[in-house]
Amino acid sequence: MKRGLDIAFFGSSPGREVRGGAASYYCGVLRALVRRGSRVTFYEPDDYARRDDLNPDWARVVAYEHEGEDGLLSALTEASSADLVIKASGAGVFDETLEHAVVEMQRPGALVAFWDVDSPATLDRLKRNPRDPFRELIPEYDLIMTCGGAGASQAYESLGARMCASVHHALDPALSYRVDADPRFEADLGLLGSRLPGREARVEEFFLRPASALPDRRFLLGGEGWGETLLPPNVNYVGPVPVEYYNAFNSAPRAMLNLDCEELSRYGFSPSARLFEAAGAGVCLITDVREGVETFLEPGSEVLVARDCDEVIEIVRSLTPERAREIGQNALRRLLAEHTYDHRADRVESLLDAKQMVFVEIG
Repeated sequence: MKRGLDIAFFGSSPGREVRGGAASYYCGVLRALVRRGSRVTFYEPDDYARRDDLNPDWARVVAYEHEGEDGLLSALTEASSADLVIKASGAGVFDETLEHAVVEMQRPGALVAFWDVDSPATLDRLKRNPRDPFRELIPEYDLIMTCGGAGASQAYESLGARMCASVHHALDPALSYRVDADPRFEADLGLLGSRLPGREARVEEFFLRPASALPDRRFLLGGEGWGETLLPPNVNYVGPVPVEYYNAFNSAPRAMLNLDCEELSRYGFSPSARLFEAAGAGVCLITDVREGVETFLEPGSEVLVARDCDEVIEIVRSLTPERAREIGQNALRRLLAEHTYDHRADRVESLLDAKQMVFVEIG
């Protein structure tokens, strides 16, 4: 029989999963836990500026009032009977109150956890403010999970965390897969990512300069904010790409470039959701050099690694359709075998086992 838990989760709207980002990450893990027999109640603020009224079929959703604390107190009272109570970072409303309240729900046979979906931002905030009230709570949580690298776990442990572990992004084959090529997105090299300060210099180095050096090749760029940039004429900028077009965007180019924001690497390598979304489409991935990438994909056979602009240029020049397909298929096989959200659910359950969580059959 599958084992399961009653899980109470306080976070931002699960309906935001359709937009990608952090919601697609933690919803992917929670949904996998539900498939294994757990039951999730998702508590979210009814702040409609942040909320999407798209309740998932895998969780019960409770929306509490975001003005005044009566609704929150009612939600906390109900959640206090759960086997596992999780507070996610960045709920957007009552975050500090929730961080304290969830810690106070500790009881025999149950655990409380903090799930940091943006550990670089949280840890940098704690560095800047030694009096941050969250500091004193870190040792009180039974478990802290992050989507960051090993450095994030080490940073939390240095702040007194009882246990901190990485639970990385992963592939959801039901959401990310290959589709027929859309002529609008055909290119030799594609890149999907919004214009952000921590990414802009590397986009210039690894994407725009190669495009200028290879005027006979086609480059595809998607994401917010690039319209104000002077782009080479062979770059097809398609603007923001809705989530429902990700598979089409990722399936058409010969290769896709993966570049994360610089701040995401300060606490160790952790692959972004974009990498898994692209790999799910079976496209050949090119990534900048990151220590630890081999934990997920083998350089040379499952992913191509470039140190600088010149290496990107050489890869694009020499990459044949046959070689691109081979690398894309190798990557997809590796991720399906080792890095899906079912594997991340294994990870979470092993962490809970280490904390001697008692699993019970539900239903």
